[in-house]
Amino acid sequence: MRIYPDQLKNNLAKVPQVCLLFGDDLWLVEDCKKQLISAAKKQGFDERVQLTQDPHFNWHDLIQEWQSMSLFASRRIIELHLPNGKPGTDGANAFQTLLQQPNPDIVLIIQGPKAGLEQTNSKWFKSLDSQGLYIPCTTPEGKQFERWLDNRIQLYKLTLHHDAKAMMFNLFEGNLLAAEQAMQILQLVNPDKNISAEQLSDYFEDQSRFSVFQLTDAILSNHQKQAQHMLAQLQGEGTAMPILMWAIFKEITLLLNLKLAQNQGEPLTKLWGQYRIWDKRKPLYQAALTRLELHHIEHMLSLASTLELNLKQHGIEDWVGMSHLCILFDPRAHNRLAHIELG
Repeated sequence: MRIYPDQLKNNLAKVPQVCLLFGDDLWLVEDCKKQLISAAKKQGFDERVQLTQDPHFNWHDLIQEWQSMSLFASRRIIELHLPNGKPGTDGANAFQTLLQQPNPDIVLIIQGPKAGLEQTNSKWFKSLDSQGLYIPCTTPEGKQFERWLDNRIQLYKLTLHHDAKAMMFNLFEGNLLAAEQAMQILQLVNPDKNISAEQLSDYFEDQSRFSVFQLTDAILSNHQKQAQHMLAQLQGEGTAMPILMWAIFKEITLLLNLKLAQNQGEPLTKLWGQYRIWDKRKPLYQAALTRLELHHIEHMLSLASTLELNLKQHGIEDWVGMSHLCILFDPRAHNRLAHIELG
């Protein structure tokens, strides 16, 4: 049975024998797994066995774990990680063997990347799904992310003004881990206090871990010397490139959407609310939209996409390319950097 992550806690009165966790949002996958394991332990499943389908994996090991008695005669949780989401013929046959021999003393949690139609329509997937839960862990967007954010704010018992929540939405949509970490910190430093957007902004600016947001402010304002200094500092501090890439890519995408709408005659006053841009950041986007033409933003998006592709597919952290991307927030730089090709 397919359910969504926010429905999981209401479906754990009895943990099913098989749980399928497939998705690319690592925070959601880990959070759902934590809920499953916690519920299973409360129901007497005390022992954990972890298996990964690597090149040397033998599917007979999984069958043996399923059939064997525990050393301590306790109920067990078997966690099986499928890195590419495809068990192959041997794996499909192994799953069929398990389903033919139900074992009430075992909970099987299978984890893998986002499952496409090829997987969800396969016989092995449907058979497992029919015996338990399938939880697609896809990053929530738009209204779904807003609901997720509201739930987490409630969980941490935070009180945020409307603009502060809009700021959280703008900063963290697409990055649940960063949002979760921010709320954990806010709970520690601002318990039982109303939090405004100005307070939130000031607090983030005081934290080196959030200086990536100071960088985006600098490039939107076209303060290039300051931006390059911040970028060098972030590199020296070992800031994770995916976090930096996410933040800048998000700003460029937002600028593109604003510019397209603006070119079609939509007033900025309407767009602020549509894209949840809080008051303090409006001048930054106004300045960037005035300064940059549509072809400039499209050029930036193309470069950002290339950087992201090199990072995700080849593990290349191109800090020089990132520097060029920041420089392109100045329209005068586009002709100078047009000849650059990324490897």
